[in-house]
Amino acid sequence: MSKNLLEQLRGMTTVVADTGDIDAIEKVKPQDATTNPSLITAAAQMPQYAPIVDGVLADAKKRLGEDASDQAVAKDAFKHLAIAFGKKILTIIPGRVSTEVDARLSYDTEGTLKQAREIIRLYAEQGVSKERILIKIASTWEGIRAAEELEKEGIHCNLTLLFGIHQAVACGDAKVTLVSPFVGRILDWYKKNTGKDYQGADDPGVQSVTTIYNYFKHFGYKTQVMGASFRNTGEIRELAGCDLLTISPTLLHELEATQEDLPRKLDPEKAKSMNIEKLNIDKATFDKMHAADHMANDKLKEGIEGFSKALESLEQLLAKRVAEISAKEPKPVGTR
Repeated sequence: MSKNLLEQLRGMTTVVADTGDIDAIEKVKPQDATTNPSLITAAAQMPQYAPIVDGVLADAKKRLGEDASDQAVAKDAFKHLAIAFGKKILTIIPGRVSTEVDARLSYDTEGTLKQAREIIRLYAEQGVSKERILIKIASTWEGIRAAEELEKEGIHCNLTLLFGIHQAVACGDAKVTLVSPFVGRILDWYKKNTGKDYQGADDPGVQSVTTIYNYFKHFGYKTQVMGASFRNTGEIRELAGCDLLTISPTLLHELEATQEDLPRKLDPEKAKSMNIEKLNIDKATFDKMHAADHMANDKLKEGIEGFSKALESLEQLLAKRVAEISAKEPKPVGTR
């Protein structure tokens, strides 16, 4: 019997699960896993993960003391929740988990550095080595500068919300471990702005990742490319052979259920012989190229705003949960 698409894909690409849903990760058994604020917020609202959320809140209350306000407890717990999910995920997968820096720090190099180091410290307190963590940072110029410094400290980074070649080359020059070009969000933008539908190799998101992959392999960059944010399995097929692909559980199951041949589309050896122009990206060039690339400009801004909103929702969710727990706690004797 021939192998299914997922088995074939695993023969040429590292498959990563794009979810905070631990049950889903156990079912699809990926090498690595990625999370983001939206995924963690969604997972935190699932009843089966209430013990993780409540455990993080109880720990926060212990740290701050019984007299701490519900808001203070929620604020302290907030930064520990992604670590709690990440630690749980790492008991299931053999590889690495990506944990994201607060999107509201996307244009703050020093703030990003401080929080990234804190994430690594918090994982270390839980007995998790930094080798198993990728710090996710938005691909702004400021984020890339922070990642460059972190990589020198031995902290590996995954540069996310990446839409343009200027972002990718700046990341490669900064020697980051991994970049995550957003295939589906690029497609969304072009469909909305042209009214056209795109299939297979004509998909602008597929073309973007292919360009970045070939550029990196042609010029010998060590930075790996991980296609992300897929809308359909057709996009995944067109990127077979990419270093890594992070895929939702729904699409992973679809690949697993399909028995067809999967030809390799991206090949490092072929990239080496291509005629590709070398780009020199300093801040002025980055800013100029970013301003000229309306899609990258729109989607980076939208992505940062979306992740920031998800974080605010998560903070509200935790504050509400703390209040619910406090209301159920027995009152000390002598109080009314």
